This record gives sequence, C-alpha cells and structure tokens, in this order.
Amino acid sequence: MRILHLDTNHPLLIKELQSLGFTNEEDYISSKEEVQNKIHEYDGFIIRSRFKIDAEFIDAAKNLKFIGRVGAGLENIETSYAEKKGIKLIAAPEGNRNAVGEHSLAMLLSLFNKLNKADKEVRQGLWLREDNRGIELDGKTIGLIGYGNMGKAFAKKLRGFDVSVVCYDIKPNVGDENAIQVSLEELQELADVLSLHTPETPLTINMINSDFINAFKKSFWLINTARGKSVVTDDLVNALRSGKIYGAGLDVLEYEKSSFENLFSNELPDAYKYLISAENVILSPHVAGWTQESKEKLAQTIVNKIKAEFC
Repeated sequence: MRILHLDTNHPLLIKELQSLGFTNEEDYISSKEEVQNKIHEYDGFIIRSRFKIDAEFIDAAKNLKFIGRVGAGLENIETSYAEKKGIKLIAAPEGNRNAVGEHSLAMLLSLFNKLNKADKEVRQGLWLREDNRGIELDGKTIGLIGYGNMGKAFAKKLRGFDVSVVCYDIKPNVGDENAIQVSLEELQELADVLSLHTPETPLTINMINSDFINAFKKSFWLINTARGKSVVTDDLVNALRSGKIYGAGLDVLEYEKSSFENLFSNELPDAYKYLISAENVILSPHVAGWTQESKEKLAQTIVNKIKAEFC
C-alpha cells in the first residue's frame, strides 16, 4: 500500500509504517490541485490541517482506503462523503488529550492568580501585591461541555483539587468518577468555570453567544482549548466588559484559518483588539495539544490504528 504524507510529523510515523511494509511518499509543498491530480495513485494519505478534503478531492482519490489525520478532530474532511465512499477515517485524539488537559489547567490557574498581569508588571518594575491577589480553585464548580477524550483528560487533572466537576455531552451516560453528567441547564446553574472540549460541528459553531452566556446563573470564567468558532468573539467581549465573564483563557480563536496555521490576514477586528489588551484574558496560538510528547504520541496512535485496520 502506498501512503502519501501531506504534513510533516514525528519521524516515527514514517519509520514505523515503513517497517510494517507500507510505501511512504512525502509532499509538503504542492498545491491542493497538484496533490489532487495524483492522489489516485495512493491507498491512503496522512494530513494534519493543510487543506480541506472535500468531495471533489475524495472523488479524485479513486483507490483510497483511508485518511489519517494527525490530530483530534476531522472537521477539515467531508466525513460523511468519505464514509459513503467506504474510506476509513482515522484520527488520534488519544495522542494529545493529556497535553490539552494540562494546558486547560494551566490557563485556569494563571487566570485565577493573575499571572500574566503580574509578570508584565514586575518586568516593568511594579510590585503591586494587593492588586494581584488571586482566588483559589478549591470550592469551585467546573463545568465541562464535551466529555470525550479532552474533557475526560481535564477532569482527571482536576482530581487533586477540592472542586466539583460536572459535564454536559450530547451522548448519554458518559459521566464517570471524575465528572457527574448533568443537563445543560444544570451546568449553567452550577458552574463557576466553563471549559469547552467539543469538536467543530453545526451544533457547536457560535454556541457560546450572548443568549448562552446570559443563561448562566453566576458570572463565570471561560476556558476554550477546543475550536475557535464555538465562541462568538463579539459576545464574549461584551460579557467580559460587563463582568458576566470574569476572564477567559483562549487557545483558539474564531478568526483562525481552517489550517490552524495562521490567523486572519485582514485588518484586526475590534473584538480581537480588546482581547489582546485585556488583563483578564490569556491567549495561546492553538497549542494546547502541541507538546513534545504529544507529537510522538499522535504519530504512534495513527500507526497503531493503521496497523490494526490494515495489517
């Protein structure tokens, strides 16, 4: 079987696939059109988020048996069409779930302890202790929306704290010893912190809007290490201004390009200008699952799943 690699990944991915008898070819620079013109020559290809895999591309891949995505989600692939064509879809959420859990916790603790604000001030020679008095996580209720690999990893990280963890998911019976599954209305009544761990789907795009935010009984903190388009940034900014949202840790932004590799190329929106100047907002460039360890684990997960399916 011939496999085309469209993004660079950990070297073990190609090395181990080769040891299993697969022929590996790499193309990290050709345009989508150029790749599409030759994709019929391959039995499988492996991608991160370089470009969208649409129906036209899938139709051109006449011999395709699988698509491997070195990441958690499959939103850059027209999954229903690929499955209709009998193509196996392979993702690797197990590979970076621990990294996402740790990053979510790091953002939350940084917000509670005003670490980004305090760090900047000390570097400027300011020693404002009272102004940087933080709050403690113990005693809070953490609400998770989405309780798959990422949500479960974050809940596991919270076990060392004296907190209550509740989760909401469209799938039934996903709660476990680390989180009690509740209705969305119950979560909005209880939560002091909201953390998103959902894929990008029609249900989650623009999910966090003014109506959703205002349905929370209490003001709360927001952590988003999932997908940027889940949050309406203008509505988030309005909630930050009013105090309905105390602060936000955002690893993803509504303005990201679909490749996740770049931000927008046009003039900066006003809402984004607010976020980058706000002391109660922490931003990172879609790296929650982007650790040295997860790079290897993502690759190994893809290898293991291809091996189980085709060897």
